Amino acid sequence: MKTRLFSVFCLATVLVLSSGFQVFKTSIKITVIDELGNIVEGAAVQLYGTEEDYRNEINPVTDKGITDKKGQIKFKELESKVYFVNVWKDDKNNIGAGVQTAKLEEGKLNKVNIVIE
Repeated sequence: MKTRLFSVFCLATVLVLSSGFQVFKTSIKITVIDELGNIVEGAAVQLYGTEEDYRNEINPVTDKGITDKKGQIKFKELESKVYFVNVWKDDKNNIGAGVQTAKLEEGKLNKVNIVIE
């Protein structure tokens, strides 16, 4: 009985892996900090797929999100590519302090810190 269950489990695993089904979705967790390194709660964050869209603030790939009490926000089900990040709160933003991510690793939770000044 144990051998049969193990065989079924192995077959199911092979089928899932060979189908290209991705168990973990590509996502990003952004932590927003200020110029002193303090976390920033309540900052607005939006992702863009191209630098041109970022500069013109058009065609965002995510809805605007707000950082939590840890200064973090997570965006899920993204493509494995470079994103441009727009962050702002009150009179502070990340312009000139890093707006581009590295290419996100597929199937992983990617982590980025963004500084607003």
